[in-house]
Amino acid sequence: MASRVYIIPLWLRLWHWTNAALMILLMASGFSLHFSDPDLPLIRFDIARTIHNVSGIALTVLYMAYLVWNTVSGNWRQYVPAASELISGLNAQNAYVASGIFKGAPPPTVPTPEKKFNVLQQATYLLVMYVAMPFLIVTGIAFFFPELAPEQLFGMDGLLPLAVAHYVIGFLLTLFLLGHIYMGTMGTTALAGFKMMITGWHDEHPGHAGQPPDRTGASPTSPTEGGKRA
Repeated sequence: MASRVYIIPLWLRLWHWTNAALMILLMASGFSLHFSDPDLPLIRFDIARTIHNVSGIALTVLYMAYLVWNTVSGNWRQYVPAASELISGLNAQNAYVASGIFKGAPPPTVPTPEKKFNVLQQATYLLVMYVAMPFLIVTGIAFFFPELAPEQLFGMDGLLPLAVAHYVIGFLLTLFLLGHIYMGTMGTTALAGFKMMITGWHDEHPGHAGQPPDRTGASPTSPTEGGKRA
């Protein structure tokens, strides 16, 4: 029977799902504003604009709170891959995703409270949360307050390059979200990853049964849940 370990605290789960809901609202309203048929919009223009603006402001506030809490809690370290493990970790994880998972092999990295993510996740989340998200927010603010945008940028009207950048980052984040959902199915069961983001508990892959404690990183108890056994 697979063991369990508590690795996702409540604050991080609440942020994750709220952030996901806001991103979906932004994607749907942004798509409707810019790409749907004006005569048959996905969402009526004035409603889509309001949803996009309100969701964008909420996302910005939530992101700032996330940065503060991520720094104070020390959770930011979860996003920084060790240089010595970068190449070997990426190779191992890519091999697992490409073929190992279809053969029933255990994942090369066991999530622990000290290291929740494998190297591929660390590199991806680092780019998403500390590069793409700030860029998306800054370019979005330029639309909300166009007077703050430069009059000229790269020899063009200041808002045009920012608009292109905003669309490109939004498109890439949409692809990330779809990939993120797909990767969430690659747990011990197709729903195990989603269940973990609701309960905070990670179910260890059966192939890791019998590994020494320093490999799994923690006993299957949570100090935040009264030492309850898994």
